[in-house]
Amino acid sequence: MQKIAAAALLAVFLPLSLSANSASAADAMSPVKVVMDATVSNWAGGDSDWQDIFDEGKLKDLYSKDFVAKYQAAAQFPAADEDGISPFDYDVIVGGQDACPLKEVNIVPQTPKGGTTEVVATFKKSTCMGTDADYQATTTVRFEVVQEAGKPVIDDIITVDDAGQTNSLKAIMQDIVKQQQQLPSEQAPQQDQPQQ
Repeated sequence: MQKIAAAALLAVFLPLSLSANSASAADAMSPVKVVMDATVSNWAGGDSDWQDIFDEGKLKDLYSKDFVAKYQAAAQFPAADEDGISPFDYDVIVGGQDACPLKEVNIVPQTPKGGTTEVVATFKKSTCMGTDADYQATTTVRFEVVQEAGKPVIDDIITVDDAGQTNSLKAIMQDIVKQQQQLPSEQAPQQDQPQQ
């Protein structure tokens, strides 16, 4: 009788726990989809305005507190760009300053592990540059999504560069701060002036 009761409980609760994981995996896609939609739009060509994936509203809504703190620290040392606010002088999602309209974009959430759901985005970014295999290669970006204050937020963005090196955007932002703090004060860029 106990075995039947245990089996009945499993039959009821196992689908509920699986659907909870599915729901959290689906929820994890929402901030990633916003970032990827902006990136697709940015490289689509045409007259649309560039969408900053780290503007104040997106930082508040899409990213974890830890990510935002690291971004704001790195933003004290803007890269060479005309707005003078970004710590990056390249698109961190496509991994460069040039890309074609993105092709074959797929966003797939993985099974949540230890409070983090990895959402994998793949796309082709260079197809308009030629037919060589390098131009047809698929780029993979992994977003680590966590729950914070009851909503899914991006805690890190993991990319793979052309040399096959895996890079954490949070680690890159920390490195920007470390490198700038190690410069003699007369060489450190002024906060109100972009680097040349």
